[in-house]
Amino acid sequence: MPARSPIGTSAGDGIVVVDGMVATGLVDVTDDLEALDGTGWWAVVAPFDGSPVLARFDRVRPMGPSDLATPRPWQGPNRDRWRSSLDELDFAAAVTTVRESIAQGDVYQVNLTRQLRAPLPPEASMLDLGAALAAGNPAPHDAVIELPARGIRVASASPELFLAREGDRVWSAPIKGTAEQADGFLAKDRAENVMIVDLVRNDLGRVCRPGTIEVPSLLSPETHPGLVHLVSTVEGQLRPRVGWPELFEACFPPGSVTGAPKLAALAHIERLEPCPRGIYCGSVGWVDADRRRGRLNVAIRTFFVDGGDLCFGTGGGITWDSTPDGEWAETELKARRLLAVASSPAEATVR
Repeated sequence: MPARSPIGTSAGDGIVVVDGMVATGLVDVTDDLEALDGTGWWAVVAPFDGSPVLARFDRVRPMGPSDLATPRPWQGPNRDRWRSSLDELDFAAAVTTVRESIAQGDVYQVNLTRQLRAPLPPEASMLDLGAALAAGNPAPHDAVIELPARGIRVASASPELFLAREGDRVWSAPIKGTAEQADGFLAKDRAENVMIVDLVRNDLGRVCRPGTIEVPSLLSPETHPGLVHLVSTVEGQLRPRVGWPELFEACFPPGSVTGAPKLAALAHIERLEPCPRGIYCGSVGWVDADRRRGRLNVAIRTFFVDGGDLCFGTGGGITWDSTPDGEWAETELKARRLLAVASSPAEATVR
């Protein structure tokens, strides 16, 4: 294995709470994905538009009831301090632009997002935010990662699995389609999901054995706090000598937060979104290199610190059947509960 290119190799403070585990004792940090096929237990933070941060820890234990208990409740930004990178008019114009591109045959779907940010109180702890999210918006792929010396501070309440691996078996569970109730899905929601399932099948097909790609679950409603999603599962068996670098090359960024075709959708995202996504829409999780296992989420419903601000993204897939009003309402629905949890006082306003 080639030598890793370290971001930093000295031990330092850091803590990870993910998937029922607590990791402490930071050993080293690298941006080389080949490390995930080496040895040790790694926390993974892969920004949508930046280099990954992989942190190896030497102490990993099951999470106990007191691990997210904090001496004081989370105190986040004031509710009137949130600002959006796109206001409603600009977001509507971007939706119209995507629909025009679809009409011209350039793309089938583009995931359009906006970033919300507000000043973060200096004493704020992401562990406190993680505790608040666990209580107010529990999620199956949540994570808290604090690596302050590396500028990584994340609290994720993600409902979506990007990649899971058990030996040679790998699978993904893309989410497309959001409604307030299970009977509220539209034909657009189902079409979005099927398009992304095809994209994920193609991505995994680049690294899996021929004939092993399957879709064991298609368009399954899944209930989360305040909303319902359509979730599908795509799985396959990895080809010999395929590891995490090849998986990332084939599958990252996640198809559910890009669009189809992926490269054309990414070009639209770069042109239409006024600021980088950062950790939002990337991936956060863990890899146990010794056991060839791992779980990585899609970093949606995810808060992260940038400079002195707490950041949060919200968006959705734009198809020909999309309307500007409907897509804006979907971003509001996805953000409402999370911003209420993260803000002080308990309700949140986005401007």
